Amino acid sequence: MTDWFGLTFDLRLGPPGHGGFCVGRHEGRVVFVRHGLPGELVRATVTEDRGGSFCRADAVRILEPSPDRVPASCPVSGPGGAGCCDFSHATPAAQRGLKAAVVAEQLRRLAGIEREVVVEPIAGYPDDKSGGWRTRIRLPVDAEGRAGVHRYRSTEVIADLRCPQPVSGAMDGIADRVWTPGADLVVTVDGDGVRHLVELPPAEHATPRRGRRHGGGPRGRRGGDAGDRRSRGPEGGGPSVEGAAGRHGAEDPAEARRAAAARRAATHAARDEWVIDGSGRAVEYVAGRRWEVAATGFWQAHRLAAQCYSDVVSEWSDLAAGDLAWDLYSGAGVFAARLADRVGAEGAVLAVESARSAVADGQAALRDLPWVELRAERVERWLAEHAGGAAPRAVVLDPPRAGAGKEVVAAVATANPSRVVHVGCDPAAFARDLGLYQSHGYRLTDLRAFDAFPATHHVECLALLER
Repeated sequence: MTDWFGLTFDLRLGPPGHGGFCVGRHEGRVVFVRHGLPGELVRATVTEDRGGSFCRADAVRILEPSPDRVPASCPVSGPGGAGCCDFSHATPAAQRGLKAAVVAEQLRRLAGIEREVVVEPIAGYPDDKSGGWRTRIRLPVDAEGRAGVHRYRSTEVIADLRCPQPVSGAMDGIADRVWTPGADLVVTVDGDGVRHLVELPPAEHATPRRGRRHGGGPRGRRGGDAGDRRSRGPEGGGPSVEGAAGRHGAEDPAEARRAAAARRAATHAARDEWVIDGSGRAVEYVAGRRWEVAATGFWQAHRLAAQCYSDVVSEWSDLAAGDLAWDLYSGAGVFAARLADRVGAEGAVLAVESARSAVADGQAALRDLPWVELRAERVERWLAEHAGGAAPRAVVLDPPRAGAGKEVVAAVATANPSRVVHVGCDPAAFARDLGLYQSHGYRLTDLRAFDAFPATHHVECLALLER
């Protein structure tokens, strides 16, 4: 087949696809087009072609615009740019409509569920996005020491920090400094409004250069997952969330894949943490309770998301005093705390999380709730240990981006809870998990989807399943 890389042609765009693009067709091939909207006639340039039935392209000119189109709010993510803001050229209502269509299509295709989906804004967050919504950002540093964001589907760094996602003040002064080449910066603005800035140097530069110490100064702590315990790109990754370039992209494909794999491994490996600003310990609040967590550890990226999701989880659990509940992939125990409030001292909440630092932070935050047991262990192993024990009334799961999968869903179903509350940030993985629950006799009785990542294609979904 002829290689289409660099080819430009006009086409009419169809529905949105999972990943921040619209689907079009040209000469019998499917074309995944970014920066367009359904129904638009666009001029598209192919940016990646690996052969086969589809290729990828950017809409470089809008010939017939959609009424939902607005001037793009992100100057970094247009054609050829970063992968941070897929839908910044659409009205907020249109963005939510695109996400709803994708979730509904994944449910239908992967779980056989026909359901109208409505994506809701998170309560308290205005559509004008004043001040930004992201409180956790991870920035790569290029070979010249400039912080930036990744070009879409590339490891190349764009030294431009004008993405509107971060909350006010998060990026102050970062562009004015020279950082360790190849390092990552983790920026966190906590619930008290304090900014914590941590540099994660590459292995060959674990010790900061002379003269870099200021503010909190280097702390020399060993890092864990450095921003995302669960590989959930949108939460921990910040505006810089993309993989390797495709064929004829910015890099050789084999080298790009190796570089991307190495970067993923480095992201989750233990690294030194040099605290540049703040204390490196972020204070957060949910339902009046105070947490103190590592600035590089996992917490919901949207400033209002933890409160929003935990409100839904608490309501849907339908727990009463004396009940038993499980919280799987519990992080620092935000959901566990809300479940504990419902079951009271007569009940029990068993929570499990593989990240030991998150468990330690959760144990400190929940020390006044002795009926909560928060354990550091792999969920699969923990479930095997608890097979055949007392049946929980409700189980809450907030698994990694890849989903819970067959083994975990089967184990949960075997435990026979009356209710399961399942949380997911990837529509395809979420739909696959819901299909697994259905095969074990559970039915979907409620679903809510939240626009927790405005201007991006990402969406957070919560499902209530009952026997």
